[in-house]
Amino acid sequence: MKPKTIKTLYWIFTVLFLLAMLGDAYGGITMQQAGKDSLAKLGYPFYLMVIMGWAKIAGVLAIAQTRYLVIKEWAYSGFTISFIGAFLSWLAIGAGAAMLIPPVVMLLVMFFTYYLWKRYEQVKELGLTNTKLAGNTELA
Repeated sequence: MKPKTIKTLYWIFTVLFLLAMLGDAYGGITMQQAGKDSLAKLGYPFYLMVIMGWAKIAGVLAIAQTRYLVIKEWAYSGFTISFIGAFLSWLAIGAGAAMLIPPVVMLLVMFFTYYLWKRYEQVKELGLTNTKLAGNTELA
């Protein structure tokens, strides 16, 4: 895959993922009824919605930025833990596929964006290395 294709795919899927997380964060922070119903079924306190909502906003900002790569890695880790936790929580109460599938799908979408980000970082680094090897240090 060409670097431009990787970059384009990365940003398309990442923006879609981040918009979904912002929507979920908004629902948590504003304590939407669907979220309350879900937490009641799971036996979790309602204030967890607000905590997770703000954490998701922080994660969205961390993934959207391009300067601090370690913070971006931590955000991906946080979302991974959140999705696995959601899946296991629903599994623990014996929920059906309708509740088990969404966190798995989001986890897969997130892993795809992570994969594309890592591929793009490799290609960028390779391009800079090739530029340095060619003796053109202006661009590096």
